Amino acid sequence: MGQIITTTDFQYKYDDEPHATRRKEILAKHPEIKTLFGPDPYMKYLVPLIVIFQLVTAYYVIQLPGWAILFLSWALAGTFNHNLSLAMHEISHNLAFGHSSPMLNRFIGFVANIPLCVPSSITFKKYHLDHHRYQGDNKLDVDIPSHLEGYLFYNTFTKLIWVFLQPLFYSFRPLFVHPKPVETLEIANTIWTIGWNYLIYNFIGGWALAYLAGGTLLGLGLHPMAGHFISEHYTFIKGQETYSYYGPLNYLAWNVGYHNEHHDFPYVSWSRLPKVKEMAPEYYNMPSYSSWSWVIYKYITDPEIGPYSRVKRGISSPAAATTGDEKKAE
Repeated sequence: MGQIITTTDFQYKYDDEPHATRRKEILAKHPEIKTLFGPDPYMKYLVPLIVIFQLVTAYYVIQLPGWAILFLSWALAGTFNHNLSLAMHEISHNLAFGHSSPMLNRFIGFVANIPLCVPSSITFKKYHLDHHRYQGDNKLDVDIPSHLEGYLFYNTFTKLIWVFLQPLFYSFRPLFVHPKPVETLEIANTIWTIGWNYLIYNFIGGWALAYLAGGTLLGLGLHPMAGHFISEHYTFIKGQETYSYYGPLNYLAWNVGYHNEHHDFPYVSWSRLPKVKEMAPEYYNMPSYSSWSWVIYKYITDPEIGPYSRVKRGISSPAAATTGDEKKAE
């Protein structure tokens, strides 16, 4: 079963989330970073191309033997469905069309959602902005594992299971930790996704739908791309809450590895995040990662690291999570 985790509770802090303070300090010294603010001009074209690639690939892959379909569901569909899930992350910050065109951003999020087969674009945005504004909050930051996860996944073997099932925990955790009312756009997102699932099933085939849906489960679970889930905020080093990754998978992950940079400046699109580090290098000279696969391996095998290896702060105020506050976090 492997070594039992020695960490039995979260790390607690009672200060403000760190990135708002860093943002003010960095901008005071490097106001030129404001020139990087704004959407990426190519994202609205790249996302549909990746979606088309996934659908065309599904048509051809299902003609292969079963073992090849399963492998490619992990290796190919998993990689590009994860890519599209991270595109939805960018889009949640309105970085495809800009803040002046919110509904166009929501629509391109719907498009990115097609091959994932699970409606998630709108729900992700609804909770992700809280993660930025209230990082580490005991209730509002649903990116943090629950106490039940810390209790159940307590050794090497169970942590392996937890990593494999990450997409399920990310999907269902918010519904138990901090449920919010269902929005009209969430209903639309669900109808849209079910409609596309129906079209894929009828025009490409059931195996194609299974191939794509399997890619979502496998690609967001035990997969090199999924190392970012752990690398971003799990405290491999006591006291450091956010970590960046500077490795080759950033090319497939919309530079989400530049995570300190992203939390410091969520207005900066993926293609300009490396320039943040170039403009203010003294603020990013901190421990970082070069391999997401190593992060996953270390998480599973190190008895000092587990679901409790996160920072929690303060006592949440449910009244704080208003629509107005969410917009400020965008």
